[in-house]
Amino acid sequence: MSATSHKQEQRSQRVKQLAIQHGFEFCGISQAGFLENEAARLENWLKQGKHGNMSYMENHFDKRLDPTLLVPDSKSVISLLLNYFPKIKQTDELAPKISKYAYGEDYHTVIKNKLAGLFEDLKTEFGDITARFFTDSAPVLEKAWAEKSGLGWVGKNSNLINKNQGSFFFIAEIITDLELQPDGPIKDFCGSCTRCIDACPTQAIVEPYQVDGSKCISYFTIELREEIPIDVKGKFENWMFGCDICQDVCPWNRFSKPHNVPEFKPSDPILNYSTKDWEEITEEIFQEIFRRSPIKRAKYEGLKRNIQFISKK
Repeated sequence: MSATSHKQEQRSQRVKQLAIQHGFEFCGISQAGFLENEAARLENWLKQGKHGNMSYMENHFDKRLDPTLLVPDSKSVISLLLNYFPKIKQTDELAPKISKYAYGEDYHTVIKNKLAGLFEDLKTEFGDITARFFTDSAPVLEKAWAEKSGLGWVGKNSNLINKNQGSFFFIAEIITDLELQPDGPIKDFCGSCTRCIDACPTQAIVEPYQVDGSKCISYFTIELREEIPIDVKGKFENWMFGCDICQDVCPWNRFSKPHNVPEFKPSDPILNYSTKDWEEITEEIFQEIFRRSPIKRAKYEGLKRNIQFISKK
């Protein structure tokens, strides 16, 4: 190993140590550059309209594929995983269901605070470096970078799957001009399993490794602002915000471990509301309970629409 490579390796190990200190479970590194393999795949996915009404997916196509357009002279992409798997879940099994990622405070705020602290430590450690950090907040193909850095593989349900702890993770990244030793990708361990494809009630996983976003329950209950199409009535399996079906059935999630992030601790209403409580929720209570929650994205009218749609009435 050359002196340069040895120095990059030492830097990389220190970056990973600091990431763990700031609460991230896993950290991997890849070399910044154009994501050639993803370019055609993304273009075809968009041309086929599989993003539905999420028109923002069409924006900044080049930036999604090349981090050097987001951070000039960037050399490395640091990918980070933060666990959100809850220790306890909704108590009423008959109540409308909420995706586990939305049990606590809005992850954007929580993770950005962690990233800001990590970035300060990186500057203290390595001097005047240039970097930007993101979590689901910029045109960055997060799963592709996490896969490239060896944090897992993108499974047939299009989620990143970590061999040690499954897929209940938020992904974040720091794009920087700091030269680091890149990690390599790992193999795909999905094998012949098709549980996620078989379990999806709206057939959103149209083929292995490809999800039609416009058919996903999460899309209908969060992204779609208009009326939910009647042809999916009765197919939501009681999900009113998001959906975890393709993750819940994944064999790799038997290795999921409860998170230890205080901000992700679920609020009492999320855990204990009954169907009647949800059906009778007022806008005032909605604003009070969910002012720091991802659920506010659906807005009060959207949540009421979802509850009515999954009602058997």
